[in-house]
Amino acid sequence: MRAMSKGSIILLNGTSSAGKTTVARAIQDVSPTPLQHICLDQFRDGMAGRYRGMNSHGDEPGTRGLNVVPVDGMTQLRFGDVGRQTLRGMRRAAAAFAATGIDIVIDDLLLEPDFLRDYLEVFAGFDVTFVGVHCDVDTLKAREQARPGRFPGTAVAHLKQVHEGCEYDVEVDTARMAPRDCARQVLAASRDLNAHSAFQRLRLGVHNG
Repeated sequence: MRAMSKGSIILLNGTSSAGKTTVARAIQDVSPTPLQHICLDQFRDGMAGRYRGMNSHGDEPGTRGLNVVPVDGMTQLRFGDVGRQTLRGMRRAAAAFAATGIDIVIDDLLLEPDFLRDYLEVFAGFDVTFVGVHCDVDTLKAREQARPGRFPGTAVAHLKQVHEGCEYDVEVDTARMAPRDCARQVLAASRDLNAHSAFQRLRLGVHNG
């Protein structure tokens, strides 16, 4: 019996409102072959409502899930034990899709070094194109203000944090490029097998560190 070939993975990382989901959908539209879109929002929305915290405190269930907390005029996302378990499940669900031969595009916020390290472990043996999604501060603020259910300051607060310790195969600026142009640039990098080295370099850095 012939072994099933693995699907390829495109991993988009950037702050909230940077345009990750828009680029992911444009990649689906532009790609000649189907890709499954997997994102953090899907899994957060799937959590029990009481664990989707909004400035939860103390023993409230929201502190155990994904808690949105105002700090010094900004907004932070804090993950409790349920939230972290959900994130680990999301990464393994993505790997399970790719293991069946389905190409996938993921958009996520790598807010902590452990999140990237877990991706490096879970995606070992897969073809991964790691993409940095960027946007200038003024555009981020305007997008955030226009989006319902978004807390002012979240995008800017996470702007540097999500990219710390990351190396990318390709980077796109959604304020300067149309979504389809970003998508074409990402897909070109994903087809260039010589360009898929970011995860390899990052793994070497983890092992050598």
